[in-house]
Formats: sequence, C-alpha cells, structure tokens
Amino acid sequence: MDPYVIEMNSNSNLPSVLDVHVNIGGRSSLPGKMKGRKARWSVRPSDMSNKTFNPIRAIVDSSKVKPNPNKATIALSIGDPTVFGNLPTDPEVTQAMKDALDSGKYNGYAPSIGYLSSREEIASYYHRPEAPLEAKDVILTSGCSQAIELCLAVLANPGQNILVPRPGFSLYRTLAESMGIEVKLYNLLPEKSWEIDLKQLESLIDEKTACLIVNNPSNPCGSVFSKSHLQKILAVAARQCVPILADEIYGDMVFSDSKFEPLATLSSNVPILSCGGLAKRWLVPGWRLGWILIHDRRDIFGNEIRDGLVKLSQRILGPCTIVQGALKSILRRTPQEFYHNTLSFLKSNADLCYGALAAIPGLRPVRPSGAMYLMVGIEMEHFPEFENDVEFTERLVAEQSVHCLPATCFEYPNFFRVVITVPKVMMLEACSRIQEFCELHYHCAEGSQEECDK
Repeated sequence: MDPYVIEMNSNSNLPSVLDVHVNIGGRSSLPGKMKGRKARWSVRPSDMSNKTFNPIRAIVDSSKVKPNPNKATIALSIGDPTVFGNLPTDPEVTQAMKDALDSGKYNGYAPSIGYLSSREEIASYYHRPEAPLEAKDVILTSGCSQAIELCLAVLANPGQNILVPRPGFSLYRTLAESMGIEVKLYNLLPEKSWEIDLKQLESLIDEKTACLIVNNPSNPCGSVFSKSHLQKILAVAARQCVPILADEIYGDMVFSDSKFEPLATLSSNVPILSCGGLAKRWLVPGWRLGWILIHDRRDIFGNEIRDGLVKLSQRILGPCTIVQGALKSILRRTPQEFYHNTLSFLKSNADLCYGALAAIPGLRPVRPSGAMYLMVGIEMEHFPEFENDVEFTERLVAEQSVHCLPATCFEYPNFFRVVITVPKVMMLEACSRIQEFCELHYHCAEGSQEECDK
C-alpha cells in the first residue's frame, strides 16, 4: 500500500480514501486538475477595501499646504475633545477604570455582545417609561462607529440604499459603500437651524430603501432637533415603513436653551436602532465603548434582526472588557457637575465663536445648540480668488495656521466646520486670525458697492 494514502472506513457518503499529497525530492503529487495551473504571485486588494473611501482623509491627506511658520498652529478641525488637555474626564471615571483593572476580573473574553451586568447598567441608565429597555435590548460595541457599522450591516444588503444627512458625518458613506450599499443624501436646511427638508427626504425613498439615518445632535452642524421636528421625521418613517438608525452619540450634550429628545421616546410604531457611547459625553473617545439600543415595541425587527446583530458582533468579540467592568461606576458615580461644566464651557465657546465670526463680512455662521461644532457659510462671491471651500481653508492654514475642515468633507460645499472644544484663549486667537484673513481677501461682489460702502 502507498504509505501516503490513509485507508478510511467505508461509508456511502464519504470517499473511501483520503489522499495526503506531499512533495518529495521536488516531485509534485498534486492531482491532475491542478497541474495546468501556472504558479505566479497575484495578490490583489479586495473589492471591499477598494470601495472603502473616507472623504475627510482624502481631502486632508492630499493637502500639501504648510502652515505659516511664524504663527502657532491652531487646530479647529479635530473632533477629539481630549487633544488640548483642557477637557479631562471626571476623576470618578478614571478611578472606575483603575478599580476595574486592579480587580483582575476583566482580563478574559466577555460575551461578544458584552457582559450581562454591563448591558443591564446601560439598559437601566437609558430606560424611559416611553421607551423601556432591558439587557436583551443592548449590544455593546467597540465605540459608536462599530455600533453604526453593525446596524448598517444587519439592516441593508448590497444593492439597497440608505438615507444619509447632507451635511453629515462622513463615516456613514465610508461604511455603506464598502458594503455595496448605495447612499442617498437628504438635505438639512441652514436657514432653519439645519432641520431636515422633509419633502425632499421622502422623495428619495423607494422599494430598495433599507433605513434612514438620523443624527441628533448633529456632527458637523451642532444642531438639535425640536420635539415637533422629530415627530415629523417619525411620521415619514412610519408612513413609508422605513426603520431608523438614530446616531445619538451626542445625546444629552445640548446647551441650556435646548432639550435633547431621544428619538425612541417619541414613537412606539417605528423600529429604531439607537447608537451611542462613552466617547463624547464622558470625554474618553479612545476607550472605544459604544452601544446599540434596540427599540422595537411593535416587534417589527423580531428575533431576526436581534439574532443578526448578535452574529455580527461575534466577528470581533466585543469591546474592551476593562471598560465594561468600569461601566457601572462610570454611569452611577460621575457627578452631574461634570456634565454641567462641560456643557457650560462648550456653550461659552460656541457663543464666543459665533459672535466673532458673525461680525466678519463674507461669513455666515449658523448658531449651534449642542454637540461640539458649528458650521460657517462662506459667501464665495466675496472671495473670488478661491474656487471653493477647500481652497479657502487651505489658504487659511497657509497664511494664518488655523485648521478648519472644509464642509466638502461633509458633502456640503462652501461652508467650513469649527470644533469648539479648544481652550478659550485659542478660540479668541483663531477668530481674530480668521477675521484678518477674511478682511485681506474680501471683495465686494459686482453690483454691491453700495453695500460695501456702508
């Protein structure tokens, strides 16, 4: 018997032998059907990687502009509240992490959807009488970004479409297109504090629409929808039978003159997957803990969507266990004063920035009501030497060393986004430099000399 053939017990459903092919002395024993293959290296990136595109990275990374060496750089472009060290998380949050680490209880694998005890804490924290939650309604994720990814993956197939705000967070398109999902953009209206153009939104819906993304409070706009506007959005979703992915990572980060309404508290009919996380409210974006809250009181998602989320979560086996172990203390022991102080600082900076930029000819800032951003319109007819917002912001860097993201990154040309988390003295200096830049480059539009002379 050939020593490289292993006998198998006879079975009608199995081959009688298992061939073990080896190469001895350079002689191949591959089966005949493989002999015609010409061996050569041919390693190519996958379709998924080729379809993955981040508009922010594409614009920022392609820029060759160097800041003015005579002026210190001020970055109003980075949506990370920790960058300048002026917004530390609360000591209770840090202590909770130290305690979890020192306990030695959280060094192993957790269930892919998160520890039951951690999911119970989230359910209890976000439970509302109008939108009840139990642990089974919570999936813990590696940051809010993964929560959004799982929701898109469970709701939409390649060839279907999703409805995404314009201007909106660029990650929605990045994730969707990598999965072969079409993105349809609905408009937000700056003259209405970035409310949704509901008629235009509804006109986009067709039989291939898998979900509607609602981001409230908004990145990049800093807008907060009123209760009545949210009810109108829900009415469209109910009428068209389209589920909602609610990106509420900035939930509760609203200024004193506004109120955050969790979308799920306003409807018992529309199924909603609400995404959140520790990143922004607790000022720890690097800790990568997010969650999905499943609101499905009419059982429209049923077990299939829930089971699908569990299966998808098993691809990376959940978020960091140490952060999960700290979650109970973070949610229960963070003092209200911490939240209040963070929001007071953001509102103060927002008011300062809005007031300063509103006084500059050629700029039209839109007053924010929450989150960490504001959007500024550029009256391009008054800056004829710049073709668009990308050129405007590049020259702002080159001349004044002030970095702002052009809103082309958010599919909304001729605006730029300002991050309002920088220290007050830097915000004042940045606004002063932007004023100097605009005064230097401002030109009266044709036929408007009278206006300029005033």
